[in-house]
Amino acid sequence: MKNSAVIIIDMTYDFVHGHLKTPGALEVIEPLQKLTAYAHENNIPVIYVSDAHLPIDRELEIWGPHSMKGTKGAEIIEELQVKEGDYVLEKRTYSGFFETGLNSLLRGLKVDTLMITGLHANMCCRHTSADAYHLGYKIVVPKETTNAFSEEEYQDGLNYIKRMYNAEIKPLKDIVRESKAVSQTV
Repeated sequence: MKNSAVIIIDMTYDFVHGHLKTPGALEVIEPLQKLTAYAHENNIPVIYVSDAHLPIDRELEIWGPHSMKGTKGAEIIEELQVKEGDYVLEKRTYSGFFETGLNSLLRGLKVDTLMITGLHANMCCRHTSADAYHLGYKIVVPKETTNAFSEEEYQDGLNYIKRMYNAEIKPLKDIVRESKAVSQTV
């Protein structure tokens, strides 16, 4: 996809293996590995945006301490090794845009399409998609690269992102195939 970036949200130890372990988180690792490999091969920016909470963050009132800045829980999981040239941004709210510098980074990279991935479809992916939509970005969600605490929340999140932000929700293989077809015609 021309002028696109991969946004990987909250694939941290606390959400995958720790305090707020998400049952379906392990299922998204392999698809994310495939997507990031494809992105690296095709010079598509990969941007990790993850919780790095401070003790004063309001979100902790709801979820308790998790992904605390400077702890193992806030680190991106080993299975998704950050590569040279990838970007890593910290967030303290549900949205990957709120006070993270993400919009400035994307504008500097001349990105207009975001592949929203990671955890959780009904929360952080949803709020990041809302801000992306309002900032004028096109949104694509590779279906198998995101999940939530339950199947119902996962489906609700995807449906909301599709309906409210005009996002394309499609299998990763279709995104890659379409991207390859476009690059062959250019």
